[in-house]
Amino acid sequence: MHATEYFRAMARNNAWANHRLLAACNGLSQAEFEAGRSGFFPSIRHTLNHTLTVDWYYVDALEGGRLGATAWAAEIPCPTMAALSREQSAVDRRLIALCDGLTETRLAVPVTLDRGDRDQVERADRVLLHLFQHQIHHRGQAHAMLSATPVAPPQLDEYVLADEAPLRVRDLAALGLSEDDVWPDG
Repeated sequence: MHATEYFRAMARNNAWANHRLLAACNGLSQAEFEAGRSGFFPSIRHTLNHTLTVDWYYVDALEGGRLGATAWAAEIPCPTMAALSREQSAVDRRLIALCDGLTETRLAVPVTLDRGDRDQVERADRVLLHLFQHQIHHRGQAHAMLSATPVAPPQLDEYVLADEAPLRVRDLAALGLSEDDVWPDG
């Protein structure tokens, strides 16, 4: 397999994990969604909005944009789960499309990250690896916060292994994806 195929799979894993986590969070009341909790950010709402705005930032940069800090200008751009789910799904589709267009050459292309006071230039593959790691890190925090609510946190790690394919079929279908989209070579 080529590196591009792993990035394609990770973009789909990112969308799948967000879908599962946000579907579970849709079972929260607005008060539970906003409630103060222990974590890097003070609530599930803050944590999930942070992952969304960081997705906006990095996906925009990978697409050649200059969104920069405007991505997180609003601390809570999506105050409700409905708005958050809609926006997260949209940026997840952008990330999938971006990864579907990758070539070995494009993985090495410099990406400019607008840091406000300076431009940071990194290779596309490193930006993608950073983005996926960042999202896994904060989804884990939201997952832990969710465990302190009446809503059971979903499994988020049954994605990569072939034997786990039956466990993801329903969620992939809800995303308009299939197992062949994840692992085209089987």
